[in-house]
Amino acid sequence: MSGTVVAVSSNAEYSFTKPNRDGITLLAGLGVEGDVHAGVTVRHRSRVAQDPTRPNLRQVHLIHRELLTELRESGFDVAPGALGENITTEGVDLLGLPVGAVLRIGPRAEVEITGLRNPCAQIDTYRPGLLKQVVGRAEDGTIVRRAGIMGIVRTGGPVRPGDTVEVELPDGPHRPLDRV
Repeated sequence: MSGTVVAVSSNAEYSFTKPNRDGITLLAGLGVEGDVHAGVTVRHRSRVAQDPTRPNLRQVHLIHRELLTELRESGFDVAPGALGENITTEGVDLLGLPVGAVLRIGPRAEVEITGLRNPCAQIDTYRPGLLKQVVGRAEDGTIVRRAGIMGIVRTGGPVRPGDTVEVELPDGPHRPLDRV
């Protein structure tokens, strides 16, 4: 399975959205260079409030452009970076990946997938009604989260729009993604 990087985004300040960049640099064990969420321990404010010593399993946030297209078709104009993601991809079923899958991005960067983004009510502050578009329930009642996936940087390197994304699945059995 392979795809393409559509956009890259980062922000040095806490903000719901992240501006697009010409390129970002992933730092092994930390995340996106210069991004407020980079670090060995948790950086998301809600996680810091709970326990600031926990490992940062949310160093890199990825969303697939196909979701943004679907949202646009539902009346929500959401551009890459608007939901706080660092990397917007196309052609890879991000939500279908298992825990431990590795994305090889660009010339040398590697991101290991840790789980699903757990979207919060800030999404409705950005666009009222958007939370219902990215969080729902399956027929069996389980919560379905569609606001992207999170990962940690195994190997650092530059990432730019147009870079390839190659997927390496872990040895089985595969564990489905859950919120992190």
